[in-house]
Amino acid sequence: MNAPLTQAVEQERIAFRLNGEEVDAFAHETIIQAADRLGVAIPRLCYKPGMRPDGNCRACMVEIKGERVLAPSCCRRPTAGMEVSSASARALHAQKMIVELLAGDMPAKAYRKDSELAFWQRILGVDKPRFESRAQPAADLSHPAMAVNLDACIQCTRCVRACREEQVNDVIGYAFRGAHSEIVFDLGDPMGESTCVACGECVQACPTGALAPAHDAYLAPVERKVPSVCPYCGVGCQLTYHVADNRIVRVEGRDGPANHDRLCVKGRFGFDYAHHPQRLTKPLIRKSGFPKSADFVMDPANPLAVFREASWEEALDLAGGTLKKIREQRGAHALAGFGSAKGSNEEAYLFQKLVRTGFGSNNVDHCTRLCHASSVAALLEGIGSGAVSNPVMDVLQAEVVLLIGANPVVNHPVAATWMKNAVKRGTKLILAEPRRSELARHAAHFLQLKPDTDVALLNAMLHTIIEEGLVDDAFVKDRTSGFEEIRKNAEGYSPEAMAAVCGIPATTIRTVARLYAKSRASMILWGMGISQHIHGTDNARCLIALALITGQVGRPGTGLHPLRGQNNVQGASDVGLIPMMYPDYQRVDGADAKSRFESLWKKTLDPKPGLTVVEIMNAVHAGQIRGM
Repeated sequence: MNAPLTQAVEQERIAFRLNGEEVDAFAHETIIQAADRLGVAIPRLCYKPGMRPDGNCRACMVEIKGERVLAPSCCRRPTAGMEVSSASARALHAQKMIVELLAGDMPAKAYRKDSELAFWQRILGVDKPRFESRAQPAADLSHPAMAVNLDACIQCTRCVRACREEQVNDVIGYAFRGAHSEIVFDLGDPMGESTCVACGECVQACPTGALAPAHDAYLAPVERKVPSVCPYCGVGCQLTYHVADNRIVRVEGRDGPANHDRLCVKGRFGFDYAHHPQRLTKPLIRKSGFPKSADFVMDPANPLAVFREASWEEALDLAGGTLKKIREQRGAHALAGFGSAKGSNEEAYLFQKLVRTGFGSNNVDHCTRLCHASSVAALLEGIGSGAVSNPVMDVLQAEVVLLIGANPVVNHPVAATWMKNAVKRGTKLILAEPRRSELARHAAHFLQLKPDTDVALLNAMLHTIIEEGLVDDAFVKDRTSGFEEIRKNAEGYSPEAMAAVCGIPATTIRTVARLYAKSRASMILWGMGISQHIHGTDNARCLIALALITGQVGRPGTGLHPLRGQNNVQGASDVGLIPMMYPDYQRVDGADAKSRFESLWKKTLDPKPGLTVVEIMNAVHAGQIRGM
C-alpha cells in the first residue's frame, strides 16, 4: 500500500584527491566511506558502517595537505579540492603505531579467528609488538550465552554504541578515566547479573572477541554458512547459520530489510533446540499394549519404551491409510488438519491443498486463529488486504507512532529497537496498554487504559478527529466509502463520556487524537493485546478507521502494521492455510474461486467454509472430528 518511490535525486558530488587520484565523494560521505566505495582500504577499528563514527581508536588517520595534524577519516568529510593521503609515510606510521600499541595489550589466546585487530596487523605488517602488556582484568563468564574477555578489549566503544544507540538497552557503559578506563555493565555488575537482555548486538559489534558467544563459539571450525530467516516472531530478521558437522555453531545477523544485521536473544542464541537429544529424527509408531488415554504419561527422554522406530514408507502407509479409512467410513468432514506458521509458504500451500483435495473438506487452520485472525478479517473488510501495509522500519519515517496492545520489547525485540531509534530521532510514541511496559519510558504519551476498553478509547479518538475538523476530506472522498456511518457511530463516544470507561482523561484523549491526525506521517502498530478479544475485529476496525479518515496510510511512515506472532503467519494465511479462504484470500464459498481451483487441482472441492481451530476442538469433543 505504500506510495511508489519517486526517482532518486542526483546527489551532490564533491571532487577531491585521494592518494593522488582525482575522485568524487557524495556530500553526506566521510573520507572513509568514500574510500570504501572507491575500493581504497583505510585501517579502522572503532569505525563500523551503520554506527555513529566515534573517532577514538585513531587507526584510520590520514594526512590532509596543508593541515598541521592528521585527521580521523571516519569523522572527517571531504571538501572541494582537498588532498588526502591514507598511504603517506606519516599516515602509515601513525596507523602502524596505533595498531602496535593495541596489539601489545592483547592476550596470548585469541578469542576469535577473524579478529579485526589481527587483520590490520597483517595488512600493515606489524610484527610482534615492542610494548609490554599492561595488567588485564579477569574473564567474566557469568552469562550463559556470552563471554566477557576484557583482556582483549581495545576500548573502541562499538559495544557501547551497539547497546546504547542501536538497541537502546542502556546496559553497557564506559567507566573510569585514563589507563583505568574500562567497559562496564550497569554499575560494574557481572554481565550475567546485569539488566542485559542478551540481544548479542555487542558481540556482533566487537572487533576482537572481547565480547563473544559463550563456550569459544568463535573458535569452533565452520564448514559452511547458511543464510536463513529467524524461526521465531514475525519481524522477519535475516540471519546466517555457521555450521560444522551438520550442527549450528553460532548465528550472526544478516543485512535484511527488517533487521539490518540486528537480532534478539532468540534469533542469535536460541538454536539449541535443533540439536536437543529428545528431538525426533525418525518416524515412531506406537507399540501394542500402550493405548491412548487422557492420563497417559511417557518419559520424553525414552520414547522407545512406548513407540518403535519405523521406516517413512511404513509410517506414511499407516497415517495415510488410517485417515483414508476414516474418510470412507465417516465422510470428509470427520477429518481436519492443523498447519504451522513455522513452515515455508510452499509447505503451507501443500498442506492446505492436501486437506482440501485429499481429505475433501475445508477443515484446515493454523495459529492465526489464535493471534491475528480478527485483524486479518478487519483488514480484508476495510482495505481489501489482510497483510501489513508497510514494514516496521517505517517507524523511522513517522512523526507519530501509535502502539497499542503490544509489548514488542519482549515479543518483537528487533522491532522495538527501531521504535526506540525513531523516538531518539524525534518521533512521538503513543503507547496504549493496560500494563506498563519498558517502552513506556520512551513514550511521549503512555495511555494506561483499563483492560478491555480499547473500543471506547479508539472511538473517542475518532470522535475528536471528526468533531474538530481534522479529517482528511480529500482522502476520504477519493479513497474511502462509508464515512457517514463512521461519523454517526462516533457521535456517542466523546472523550468526556469515554474517560470514565477507559480510565484516560478526556484532555489526554483529545491531545493524542490531534497529535495522530495532524502529523505529517502517523503509523499504527498493534499486537495480540487487542486482537485476542471477543471484540478483536472491532478493535482493528477502529484502528483502520483512524488511518483512513486522516489519510495516514499509503505513504512512507504511515499505515497499519499488526505485529505477527510467528515467523510465517502472514505467508501461511496468504497461501490459504485458513478454513474460509483459498490462496490469495479467495472465498471458498465463491463460485468463481471454487471453479478456478477445481480446474487447477483437478478435484471437486467442498463449497462450505471449514471449521476454525476452536471449532475443530469443539467438534472433536462432540465426536464429529475423528482424525487429524
